[in-house]
Formats: sequence, C-alpha cells, structure tokens
Amino acid sequence: MAPMTSVPPRLSPPADPSSGPPPEYVPPATPEDAAALRNPAPHGDAGEREQLEEWLDHHRATLALKCAGLTEAQLRQRPVSPSGLSLLGLVRHLAECERGWFRCTLDGEELPGIYFTDEDPDGDLLPGEDDTWAEAYATWQAEIALARRRAAAHSLDDPGAGRKQRDTGRPFTLRWIYLHMIEEYARHNGHADLLREALDGTTGA
Repeated sequence: MAPMTSVPPRLSPPADPSSGPPPEYVPPATPEDAAALRNPAPHGDAGEREQLEEWLDHHRATLALKCAGLTEAQLRQRPVSPSGLSLLGLVRHLAECERGWFRCTLDGEELPGIYFTDEDPDGDLLPGEDDTWAEAYATWQAEIALARRRAAAHSLDDPGAGRKQRDTGRPFTLRWIYLHMIEEYARHNGHADLLREALDGTTGA
C-alpha cells in the first residue's frame, strides 16, 4: 500500500454560527471518503474558531485515514500486546466522546453511553464478537454530524448546559470542549499510528 502522504486542497471555512444553522451534513460513507476530506493543518493566521474547528476536523479525518483500506478482521485486531486497543475500539470510543461532549456536556442532553455501561465501563474500547465495523463507523460519523450542528449554534464562550467541571463547579465552554476534543483525537491518533503500522506496515500522516 502506498504511503499516506498526499492531502487534498483545503475545504471551505466553517459557516459563521450567527448566520443560522449550517447546511445539512451528509457523513462520508467510508473511511476512504472521510480521509479524502482531510485538510492540512489550519493556516497560522486563521481566526481562533476556524483554527479550532479545522484542527478537530483534521484529526477526525486522520483517524479515518488510519482505518482506510483494512478488512473487518484487521480493524478488530489488537496487534500491540499487551494493549487491548483496536482501530474498531478507537472509533467506538471517539463516537462516545463526540456524543458526550457536544450533545451531553454542551447542550445538556441526558443520554446513555452508546457502548459502555456502569457494568462495562470499557465497552467502547473493547468490542465484543458481535460488534461490527459498519455499525461503529456509521455511529461515529452520525455523532460527528450532530456535534458539528450543535457547536454551530454556540459561540466559543457559551457555557455548556450539562455537567460541570469537577474541581470548580464551573461549566465547560465550547472553546474548552474544542480544545479537549483536539487533544483526545491527537492522543488516540498516536495509538492508531502504532496499530496501523503493526497491522500492515503502513506509516505516514
């Protein structure tokens, strides 16, 4: 497989949230489609919101890129012993993060975990034999679409309506959530780098 090096031209900047709801977002049907939308890192002179949104989208598409071209068996494999991580598990975990931070913390929805429960707190990262890639990928992309729409309705300084910061009791702002999600994806994309290289030797951005 060819090295992952080329990227397409930058997508148009996100819509101004003050101009109304964004156009309907159709999630990419496959990881290959999502990876094709991967922007380079934002320009250094971009505005704060544009940089935050583009960095997050860059990392979302990077995870899709790490999953592109693999079989179901490879996506389920846990090749880096003793870790139980798989690319399937990472995608399920990031679907939970998208839902938890944008729908629950930002907008105050009370929703159960998609894959984890109190009895099985690692259920997202450790899928079972009956869990499928097709379902996980579709769920992840759907949660990304919802996250974008929820975020577009807020300014960066808007306080979240859901859970508060444990140490201060203050609400999380959209700015905080963007920064945390960038960190969350960046951390797990590092895991995905190792998983992908262990699976088929593929390296690259």
